[in-house]
Amino acid sequence: MVDPADDGEALERGTRRPNPIDVHVGNRVRLQRMLIGISQEKLGERLGLTFQQVQKYEKGINRIGASRLFELSRVLGVPVQFFYEDAPVASSQPSSAPGFAERSSDSHVFEFLSSREGLELNRAFSRITDPKVRKSVLDLVRSLADEAAGGGYQAPTD
Repeated sequence: MVDPADDGEALERGTRRPNPIDVHVGNRVRLQRMLIGISQEKLGERLGLTFQQVQKYEKGINRIGASRLFELSRVLGVPVQFFYEDAPVASSQPSSAPGFAERSSDSHVFEFLSSREGLELNRAFSRITDPKVRKSVLDLVRSLADEAAGGGYQAPTD
C-alpha cells in the first residue's frame, strides 16, 4: 500500500529530508554571511531572529519565506537571485538532477569553499602575489593530500 504522506521524498525516521533547494539557499546564506564576516548571532539580531533560527535556515531545515529572503538579501548585500545561483534544477528525471538523488561532482568543492576553513584558505591564498610561492603552496597541499590518501598523486609538470 502506498503511504499518502510520502510524496516521493525519502523518509528518515519519520522526518523528511530538507528540500535540495532549501539546502542550496541556506548554503548561499551561510556563504555570504561568512564572506562578510558576521556571526549567526549578529545576522539573527539584524533580522530579529535567534542564532538557532539562522542555523536552521542555513541547513535548509526551515524554509525561508519570500519576505525573509528579501530581508536577508538586504542585510547580506546581495540580490535575491544570488541565493538561487547554481541551484539544482528539476528535470523530467529527478534522479538525474544534481542535488536530488545524486550529488553533483562539484558539490563537495562548494561545501568546502562554504566552510570556515575553505574561506580562510581562499582568502589567505589570494593574498599571495608571487606565482612561485603560490605554486609551492599548491604543491605542498597536494603532497599533504597525497600522503593522507595513501599516495598516488603526481603533480603536473609545467
